[in-house]
Formats: sequence, structure tokens, C-alpha cells
Amino acid sequence: MLKLHFAPNSRAGRIVWLLEELGLPYEINKMAFHPQDLKSDEHRARHPLGRVPVLEDGDISIFESGAIVEYVFERHQNGGLKPSADSPLFPGYLQWFHYCEGMVMPPVNTIVVQTVLLPPERRDEKALGQAQRLLTKALEPVEAALAGNDYLIGDFSGADIMLGHACFMSNRLGCVTDEMPNLKGYVERIAARPAFKYAIELS
Repeated sequence: MLKLHFAPNSRAGRIVWLLEELGLPYEINKMAFHPQDLKSDEHRARHPLGRVPVLEDGDISIFESGAIVEYVFERHQNGGLKPSADSPLFPGYLQWFHYCEGMVMPPVNTIVVQTVLLPPERRDEKALGQAQRLLTKALEPVEAALAGNDYLIGDFSGADIMLGHACFMSNRLGCVTDEMPNLKGYVERIAARPAFKYAIELS
């Protein structure tokens, strides 16, 4: 059985969401988002930097949320969530799947560091403002892509598992503005999915 090593308020939520959407059986090792758990020798043996998610599948152990999503699709069950390589939807799927970590999550990470992880005396308002502006700018192409679409490539897909989760977090951080009605509606649709609700409630 698949085993997911998970901590709340992390990218591991994407993998819970994915496994729930596909109806795959799995067990979960829920850890605290704290160095005592994540930086333990036991967890560093799974991930050298002490991060989550990590997915174990028998003798296989794999980390990085995007890699885990692809692995599950190829080794277990696509469930129609990834278009075939010859589909006209495939290029867009790839683009938005990778846009998440390439363009959206870097400023999200900075915002979280500057508002949550650092003590107030070490926070940098200039760095925070730059990251907030960069995140809003990075979301503008997503807003445009969602015009007339419920999901990124039309139907719900693995690209939504990746980028949808990031958009939901961006909205929580106040960077999805009222001038982005398509994104606002998208986040609402994501949040209403039962599998997503379950993943977020674990956090």
C-alpha cells in the first residue's frame, strides 16, 4: 500500500488531494510541521532536507510533489487526470503543471517566510511587498487562462492538483485580487471538491 509522509500546511496536501480524487488506498504518517519531526534522523533518511511530501510504494521512496503526482499517474491510476501526449490539451497541461513551482510558489514561499516563519523582528517588509506584487503578477496569466473554463485545461486534471492548490494558498494570502474574478471562481470550485476539503481539513 502507498504510504504518504505528511505535515500540515505544506505541499503534502496536494498528494492527499490526489489520492482522494483517485480513490487509491493509502496510509498516512502525519507529522508536526516542526523540526523535531521533519529534521529527525528518521525523516531525513526519507528526505535529505527533511521536507514533505514523501511517498513510499513498497521499496520505492520518492519526494517532490510534482514528481509524486506524475509517478502516481504512471504507476497506479491516471483516472483521466492527464491527457495523452497526442492530445491537443497536453501542451497546456504540461505548461500549467510546471508553472506552479516555476512561477507561483517561489513568491508564496517568501510571503510565508516573511509573515509566518520568521519572528517579527527579523521580517523584511520590502521583501514581503516585492513577493506579494510578484505573486499577483504571476497569477495574471492564470486568470486569463481560466476565462470560459472551469479548470485550467477545461476538465479537471493533474495541472489543477498542482496549480489549483497554489492558487488556493495564494487566495488565503490575499494575493488573488477582486480584479481576478475567474481565479476567485476557480478557487471556490477547488475548495468545494470533497477530496480537496478532506486534504485541507488534515492540515
